[in-house]
Amino acid sequence: MTSNIMDRDTVSQRNALLADGSSVRNIEVKREDYLDWCDYFMSIAFLAAKRSKDPCTQVGACIVNDDKKIVGVGYNGMPLGCSDDEFPWGKKDRFGLNNKYLYVCHAEMNAILNKNSSDVRNCTIYVALFPCNECAKIITQSGIKEVVYMSDKNAHKVETIASKRMFDAAGIKYRQHKPKSKQIVIDFDEIEWSQERTPVKSKKNLL
Repeated sequence: MTSNIMDRDTVSQRNALLADGSSVRNIEVKREDYLDWCDYFMSIAFLAAKRSKDPCTQVGACIVNDDKKIVGVGYNGMPLGCSDDEFPWGKKDRFGLNNKYLYVCHAEMNAILNKNSSDVRNCTIYVALFPCNECAKIITQSGIKEVVYMSDKNAHKVETIASKRMFDAAGIKYRQHKPKSKQIVIDFDEIEWSQERTPVKSKKNLL
């Protein structure tokens, strides 16, 4: 397997650093700083999360088939027809109707329901946060074969423990994603860059 990590000699051959911090790149050879598949799919999940109106937790999910085609994307939000401005986003009203947990559809559910294929059987779902027990039920019933998650910060909660118990019983694999890069920049001006000259990348607009 070819590594995406280059040594200094290789970097110097492909990019010549200029005084202003920009670089001249060799456009006769393949780029080496492209996203690998797992980083790409997890990035799609994180980008989808930017659509969530939840003030506390924004989660996205991306479903991929064996051909590495995206067949479903979702994020946590209110059901269709339920106004984001009228339904509650708080969670302090634990025993009343003004609690978001009574209404919000999680990212995994929406990704499965938003699928653009006949089913998601044998697919892999990339999700920012380890699925709760309710989403684990839906994932299991849908036939998804693998869960790739970024954070397991709720591992101590009974809901997450129940999720893993169901996945183990159903033979659904799950693993934590280890990104090769902690941050990915989306720069809408990048398309205007010179083919040969790469400017200094700003730290703004980080996902």
